[in-house]
Amino acid sequence: MVIALGSNLAGDFSSSEALLEAALARLDQAGLPVLHRSRWWRSAAWPDPSAPEYRNGVAIVETPNEPSSVLRTLFSIEAEFNRNRGERNAARTLDLDLIAHGRAVIDSEDLILPHPRAHTRLFVMGPLAEIAPDWRHPASGLTAQALAAAASVGCDARAG
Repeated sequence: MVIALGSNLAGDFSSSEALLEAALARLDQAGLPVLHRSRWWRSAAWPDPSAPEYRNGVAIVETPNEPSSVLRTLFSIEAEFNRNRGERNAARTLDLDLIAHGRAVIDSEDLILPHPRAHTRLFVMGPLAEIAPDWRHPASGLTAQALAAAASVGCDARAG
């Protein structure tokens, strides 16, 4: 299973990177053990580049839980980190996105898998290609490496 992590507001932490490290630890505590994780990537805020810069990364986790259960867990963790859901693409302390759950393809009112926009975002596909370049998108079959090369959003994203 692939989870994307992002932050551009440090909240109670010294930095967004520190917040994201705490979020990774919280995934483990919540029964979503992290098998692999990327470095933290930097990118300008989108669609408003005047907002604080983002830090993003990807984790591959293991779980027997169903996708809807995982999504509820991710929302719960976001709330613990004071995520306020309001305006789309607004600044946030923590954003946890379920990118893919195995080869599942789901299109329901509450959940769309694979994530409907992740394949276009360099700040998701770049980190994923870093740790799993041969990962294949469940719908298109394209690799993370190919999707990173073709990404059209967050093209300024870079590791470090």
